[in-house]
Amino acid sequence: MKPLRTLRYAVGGVGVGLIGLGAWLVAAQPASGDVLVWLAGALVVHDGLLAPLVLAVGLLIAGRPERRLWRGALVIAGSVVLVTLPLLLRPGPAPNPSALPLPYGRNLAIVLAAVAVGAVSTHLVRRRRRSQRRTGTDG
Repeated sequence: MKPLRTLRYAVGGVGVGLIGLGAWLVAAQPASGDVLVWLAGALVVHDGLLAPLVLAVGLLIAGRPERRLWRGALVIAGSVVLVTLPLLLRPGPAPNPSALPLPYGRNLAIVLAAVAVGAVSTHLVRRRRRSQRRTGTDG
């Protein structure tokens, strides 16, 4: 048990060191106040909105037979939103129009619809297969 404890302390020490390095780098920036406001906003949005929403959805699907499918779809959708949201919320035009030439709002909606269609289709196919196994029919 002692090697695991040593490893845990070593990894924790590296983590604390990296946090210190990050704090030092932020403090060295001329606009460090903006970064701190952004970090505080991210904390409030995560703890006040995202975490309760994820917990509520988890409670709603906890008893469902296909909960792993729905959780997977929600993780994919959440990841896509997380990657795309900064591009959608960025005020003003893109600094380099050739870097972001596409309408991200529309494309996000298309990807989320594709994830939903894929999850619902998978659910319906699985439900039909279970029904066929119970009744003994093949088609």
